[in-house]
Amino acid sequence: MMQRLPQSKDRVTAMAREFQDQPPAGDEPTSYDKEQLTLYLRLLDADRDGAGWQEAFEIIFGIDPSEHPERAEKVFTSHLDRAKWLASSGYLELLLAGRG
Repeated sequence: MMQRLPQSKDRVTAMAREFQDQPPAGDEPTSYDKEQLTLYLRLLDADRDGAGWQEAFEIIFGIDPSEHPERAEKVFTSHLDRAKWLASSGYLELLLAGRG
């Protein structure tokens, strides 16, 4: 089920996409992974640059993490983990799927 964390009323969403609290698991990239590819790339960039998870979450997801800190950290961590998996293992399948 796709969900969004509640947003601050005065905050404009930086990432206007819906996301799951937890990305799919498994050894095959999914349609969800394809839909979230830009989000995954932004997470990898933030991780590479040493950004703190709260700052990265707010910028990438467009949501103030202080409103739901535990949930926000789980969303951030699970998506970063999936992005790292795709970067190391699943990217070839995503590229091939995009050609067909």
